[in-house]
Amino acid sequence: MPSASTTEHLREQCGPQAIEPIAMRVPEACRYLGIGRSTLYVLISRDEIEIIKMGSATLVLTASLRSLVERLRRPADQVTGTTL
Repeated sequence: MPSASTTEHLREQCGPQAIEPIAMRVPEACRYLGIGRSTLYVLISRDEIEIIKMGSATLVLTASLRSLVERLRRPADQVTGTTL
């Protein structure tokens, strides 16, 4: 069985790991996307962003936010106007 000093050494090698939340509250979702609250609610009403209700809290699914960004992304050739 590894000693405490061995496991501490392994933790230091890995470094701190950021854990991305599965869901976030509306203000955090707005900051995540860089949009306003009303814009977020418009996207929710259009079913472009998925939410869940937990009690009175509205939680926005992080995967839904990532999916929205991916759908709205343009390929580089459309942004620059060049073709390959």
